[in-house]
Amino acid sequence: MTPHSLAFYADVITTGKLLCLEPSATPDEVTAVLGTDCAENSLDTTTMWRDYGMVEFHWLRSAPGHPWEGHHFTLHVHRLSYWGGSSVNKTLRDRYGRFARRTDFTKLRRILERRGVPLIQVPQPADGIDEFRQPASGVSVMSERGPRQASDLYTIHSPMA
Repeated sequence: MTPHSLAFYADVITTGKLLCLEPSATPDEVTAVLGTDCAENSLDTTTMWRDYGMVEFHWLRSAPGHPWEGHHFTLHVHRLSYWGGSSVNKTLRDRYGRFARRTDFTKLRRILERRGVPLIQVPQPADGIDEFRQPASGVSVMSERGPRQASDLYTIHSPMA
């Protein structure tokens, strides 16, 4: 049986969606699914992101007063190692259960392979980080290598197509 958090990660990588939300989802659509328990952030009047703990959704707009356009979402799985399950949105915990502090990337990759979902390694972005791309969904996955772990899942990033 696949642990629930691994099933969640595999679903996001396979579909490029978080639950039913695409990277292009509007702020209202994200609120309808994930709720209002988030921190809303902005660097200026044309960028915004909402931090739901492990999950962040990002939007852009051409000028103030124009509608927000979804840009991407990222699962910051590495945050679990510091804050544990408290960094997982309640909607996700209710749907998928407990999330482990660390996720072995090799286990996740085996689950994806059994589903027929390939990950293609891309040139290494930094020391200690491996990056992979899922061709059909466009999702990128980063895993961390280091002295304490063989291969921990670090982030999952779903860009707007």
